[in-house]
Amino acid sequence: MAESNVAQDLTNEVLNTISKSQAAVIDAIETWASAVQSIKPELPDVNLPFADKLPTPQEVVAGAYDFAEQLLAGQRKFAEDLLKATAPLLATGTSTPKKTEKTAKSS
Repeated sequence: MAESNVAQDLTNEVLNTISKSQAAVIDAIETWASAVQSIKPELPDVNLPFADKLPTPQEVVAGAYDFAEQLLAGQRKFAEDLLKATAPLLATGTSTPKKTEKTAKSS
């Protein structure tokens, strides 16, 4: 049980560090964008055919992450089903995966 707590503590620490790093990068980009906005020249309008049919950057990001989320969920189910199918072969295996705090919330 102690190993589980150590692993969870490490996971939380890594995620916390990543979150802080991302926040620092966002702050830096916002500062940079604000500074550049005041000195950038006016750019001419460019009319490209079918430009109105292209997805926005926000739509591209949302679509990519939606796809990745579905792909990861499918891979997780596959791995859990594989463990379940091979549980009889494992001396200490269980047929049902232990739910993490996150998966318990999403179920």
